[in-house]
Parts: sequence; C-alpha cells; structure tokens
Amino acid sequence: MNHLNCLPQDAVFWGENILAGALPRLAQQGIERPMIFTVPPLEALARSQVEPHLAGIAGRFLDLPAHVPDVAVNAALDACLRADARAIVGLGGGSVLDAAKAVSHLHHGLTGRHLPIVALPTTLSGSEFSHYFGITETTGPQKFKRSYAVRETTPKLVLIDPLLVRDTPRALLLSSAIKGIDHAVEGMRRVTRSHPHAIMAASGVDRFLRVLEKWPATLETRQALEAGLVSDDDLLQLQLGAWQCYFSPASVIYGLSHRIGHILGGSFGLPHSATSCITLAPVIRACAAFYGDKLEALSPGGPGAAARLADRIAAVVETLGLPSRISTFDLDRAKLPEVAALLRDNYPEEVADLGADAPARLDALLDSLW
Repeated sequence: MNHLNCLPQDAVFWGENILAGALPRLAQQGIERPMIFTVPPLEALARSQVEPHLAGIAGRFLDLPAHVPDVAVNAALDACLRADARAIVGLGGGSVLDAAKAVSHLHHGLTGRHLPIVALPTTLSGSEFSHYFGITETTGPQKFKRSYAVRETTPKLVLIDPLLVRDTPRALLLSSAIKGIDHAVEGMRRVTRSHPHAIMAASGVDRFLRVLEKWPATLETRQALEAGLVSDDDLLQLQLGAWQCYFSPASVIYGLSHRIGHILGGSFGLPHSATSCITLAPVIRACAAFYGDKLEALSPGGPGAAARLADRIAAVVETLGLPSRISTFDLDRAKLPEVAALLRDNYPEEVADLGADAPARLDALLDSLW
C-alpha cells in the first residue's frame, strides 16, 4: 500500500538574505524565550546574524560535540531547565540539530512539554526536516549511537539562507551534500518510483550534482564566492537539494550506507558527514540486486541505473577531494570485525539488503571500504 506520513513541521522559509526579516517573526510563530544551541566556530555567526534579531533569549549553549554524546545532551537539558527556556534555536549541522531534538524529547519526559525547535542549518545533511536523531551512549564497553524517531521533535520552523553556509568549512559542507544524496538514494529502498519521495528526491539529486560537478577544487566557499566561481544561488540550490532529498523522511526507511555511517561515526569517531562519501557508492553497487532498479527514478537512462548513479557519485567524491576510504581516518583495520558485528547485531534488516550470504558479503564490503 502506498502511503505518505507527514511530520508536524509548521513552515520552511528560504531565500537569499532572509534571516534578518524572518527571525523577528518567530514570536508570532509561538517561539518564546529560546535557548540558542550552536558550537564555538559558529558563535560569531550567532552573535552577528541571529541574536540581534531575537528578543528574550534564554541563553546560549555551545558544548555540543559531534555524534551527540549523552553527557552533552544531559548538560544541554540542564541548561534549558535552569534558564526556563521555552524553545530552542539550533544553529549548526546535524549534530547540533540532533542535540536539540534529543533535549526536546528528554524535556518532555521531565515536564510533559516538548521544546519547539527552530532550525538554522549550516550543512546539507537535512536533519532539520526530520524527526530522527541519534544519541551516542558513552557508558559500557563500547560507545553506541542509538537512533530515535520522535515526531514531536521535528523542528517547528526551518530557515534556509545561503548566509548560513558561506563559511562552513569546505570539506564539511561538501561531504554533507553527499550525506544528503544518501537520503535520496536509500529512501528508495521500500517505496515505488511514483512515491513523493522518489519525485522530490530526483529533483534534489539533480540540484546537488549539477552544483557539485562544477565546484572549484581546493577553495573554501567564501573564496570561491569572492572569485565568482560559485554564487549565493548555487549555495541555495544545494540547500534546496538537501530539502528535496529528505522531503518525506517519515515515509522511508534508510539502509546500509546510513547504518555503516552510524557505527563508524558513533562508535569509532569518524566524521558523520564523511561516512557517506566512503559508503554510498559501494553500498549502491553491493545492494543493486535489492533496490537498484528503483534508482532509475534518480538516474534516468534505462537499465544499469545503480551502476550509473554509483559511478557519478564516486566521481564527484574523487573530484572534490573528499574521503573515499576508511583508512583516511585513525581506525585500525583490525576493528572491521567489530564494525561488522555491531551491524549484524543491531541492523540485521539493512545487512540483509546484501542478499544471499549477507554476513560474508558484509565482511567483504567493509574490507573494500578500507
């Protein structure tokens, strides 16, 4: 049965230089006494472009490491409770927005009230459009990033402005775009080609790749803008691509590329956005027998859509100089059996996408990613 599950998101505002006009209107949307969640590299952006346009700010919380460790979530929750915050404005990438969702969820457990979230995304992974978040559990013999899906934590409002991503470090910005494409691809696993996800994701992948395939080598985004090699409209197209690739997250179930990323990131510390650069193209090829035919919705041209799309993504990763191997990072190859065991134990359905003899094929896949 076809279905579309809709999330409780009130509004998305987008365009060049909209922040100054949109932020003062948050009170009209029921956002009062917000706590600003961000990270130290974005504090200057918060002070110059966000806080001057907000009234009644409850405070600012900056200690939000990657992969959303439980200790940071608890500290952020405590800060919100002590300041009597009634909302969260999340300025940052997926980790900041995941932390906002986690705090909203735990706040409800203590008070019976979720904290509404306003998302100001500075990367392209699309967390601002979903109800999914992860919390990395730091106790026990092995860290593990546990996934949650809580509808009420979906950001109430999203503001998309190229200003937010002009100074995002190049590697982070571009690798998060590959994460965005990952949402489009793996979202096809269990939907039809006529599903709204397929239609929107096809547009999102096209927007992403048209911009990424012309992106200049080595230059930081601000330098590329000043040289006239990219424009604010290019940045906006990337931001809209992230939205379209993740347009109906409650209606799709993501797969092995995402799950490998969760283990490599949450348990072994690899950068979250970089994991899709390593995993996506190889997983598309490895799982082609399961859902490869559906990928023609994202890569028209007849049979061979999976190989065609995987090759195009791999070429973009290589051209942009993004990491394509686990060995780029400080992870001992001897840890790969632990990665495989965590995947088999926690994500058996996704591992099963590999087909017959999936456990052995998983080992071979992880070895090829090294």
